[in-house]
Amino acid sequence: MDRAEKQELVTTLTDVFKATSVVVVAHYSGLTVAQMSKLRRQMKAEGASVKVAKNRLARIALQGSDAEHLGPLLKGPTLIAYSSDPVAAPKVAVDFAKANDKFVILGGAMGKTALNVDGVKALATLPSLDELRAKLIGLIQAPATKIAQLSTAPAAKLARVFAAYAEKDEAA
Repeated sequence: MDRAEKQELVTTLTDVFKATSVVVVAHYSGLTVAQMSKLRRQMKAEGASVKVAKNRLARIALQGSDAEHLGPLLKGPTLIAYSSDPVAAPKVAVDFAKANDKFVILGGAMGKTALNVDGVKALATLPSLDELRAKLIGLIQAPATKIAQLSTAPAAKLARVFAAYAEKDEAA
């Protein structure tokens, strides 16, 4: 890697650390190419990304960012998973770590908040932003449907009463 490529990588990583809401750092030593490709596909499907970078360059990119406290985690063969959705990258990373024992989560950052392994796992258990939106819409719509049911219920009851009287008169 020449100097220009290194500078471009540092610029890219700096933009990543500034633009994303969550970053997960993990060791990937011992994973096959197929496993890494699977991890990348899973991350992409959830709207997250994975980046393998030289630790020294990643530490330079971290300087001055909210996630500057991730520097000590960057030792050995590490990768950086990130996403703008605070739940996407941790969820995929934790699920992948369960299936692959050679993938070890070291920690992460959410904004200025440092996350240890348990913090990343706690984020992974939260519902995603889309799931929360769906629940919120369901809660908002529920009262409207109940009001609609209540307003149509008396008319339906009246119709049943008239139908019962009509059947009684026809029977007699």
